Amino acid sequence: MFNEHHYYLINDDKFLNNQTINSLMKIIHHHPNDVVKIFNLLKLCKAISVFNELDFSIKKKIIEEFSSIKRMELLNNLSVKDRFSFLEKIPKNLLKDLIKYLNPEEKRKILVSLGYPENSIGCLMIPYYLSVQKTWKVQEVFDYIRKEVKNSDIVEIVYIVDQKGKLVDDIKLRDFLLVDPNTRVSDLMESQSSSALNLKDTEEKASKIFSMNNRVSLPVIDDHNFLLGIVTVSDLLLILNENYREDLQKIGGMEALNQSYLNEPLYRLIKKRAGWLILLFIGEMLTTTVMQEFSSVIEKAVVLALFIPLVVSSGGNSGAQAASLIIQAMALGEVKIKDWWIVMQREIICGFFLGSILGLTGFIRVIAWHKINLFNYGPHWILVGLTVFFSLVGVVLWGTLSGSMLPFIIKKFRGDPASSSVPFVATLVDVIGLIIYFSMSYILLRGTLL
Repeated sequence: MFNEHHYYLINDDKFLNNQTINSLMKIIHHHPNDVVKIFNLLKLCKAISVFNELDFSIKKKIIEEFSSIKRMELLNNLSVKDRFSFLEKIPKNLLKDLIKYLNPEEKRKILVSLGYPENSIGCLMIPYYLSVQKTWKVQEVFDYIRKEVKNSDIVEIVYIVDQKGKLVDDIKLRDFLLVDPNTRVSDLMESQSSSALNLKDTEEKASKIFSMNNRVSLPVIDDHNFLLGIVTVSDLLLILNENYREDLQKIGGMEALNQSYLNEPLYRLIKKRAGWLILLFIGEMLTTTVMQEFSSVIEKAVVLALFIPLVVSSGGNSGAQAASLIIQAMALGEVKIKDWWIVMQREIICGFFLGSILGLTGFIRVIAWHKINLFNYGPHWILVGLTVFFSLVGVVLWGTLSGSMLPFIIKKFRGDPASSSVPFVATLVDVIGLIIYFSMSYILLRGTLL
């Protein structure tokens, strides 16, 4: 039955793409030697559906004989589950070659699935490199490169390993070009060991090492110094840029977008923003509760309501400043969790002086407006000015303290410090700020306006 369709099988893509998955499976079963030709004619969606139904040995044959473009297309469009199920059975020597065809995001997913720590250098690693032994002659290195370079675009560095595969040194390719072909590799090696990244290093740590070494790629080793692969600065910068974009969006009070703003579907854009807005709205409702509790104070001294926006916004601004500074310092590795006490001391001092500066400005404003008859704050205008002064000191101090400590608390519980976003800090400061303001008003104005 299937032999009479042999012509269509080899040459007619329309015939093949009109077949059901079961029919294609039968065709492949009867023509196993033509499986690669069949897959080259199938549309991607149909090829993926058929690929997932095949035995591992046939899948392996297809991948091995596919062109680079076809490999890249198929591997990147498999689901994470199906890709992992296939790649976990692949021999390590072939696995190293296949992973390089994955785009950065898909490579990260599969490496995490294969056991590499998330957000580690292992997830960026290219498991392919040029390695030689120090006993080789330069001519042997050239012969090896000519043989292997077809499998890699990265030929800048040649890595020196011992017989067990442990990293000994690395040498730039240009250094081989300047010596006699009979020179031993050991004669080109430097006494100082090369810089390398550990498999578990974070992306931030890797960026520091790259900046100190001025390299386009660095080797990746495990805890026992075995050479596992390399990381390129271009891949690292791509991920760091993506993380930076996500952190900015989180600081702004929303979930990170999966793609650029204009390409993000409108319904998903609304969904990602609505969650945070609802949470922040519920938080801001607490400010209404606070004002209801102090409504009697406002009724007796309406003048206090005039300064609510001034006092509360100053606390929110100071908290946003502190949170942004600490989140950035954490991202750059300048501040660790163990530094929380030092940061707290510094922010208490900063908060006090910043609050005093703003409080003095507010106090002068009350005095000036009353004296030049722009507004009459009543017979107790000095007490009103002092209330504004001390309230601003307290609210700004609270803002800087909460804004600087929230990233530490979230980091301690293994969260993302960027999630302690500016709107979240501002909401927290609004509620406590009102309590501070009305409490200070009650203490200073009791027996006079209150």
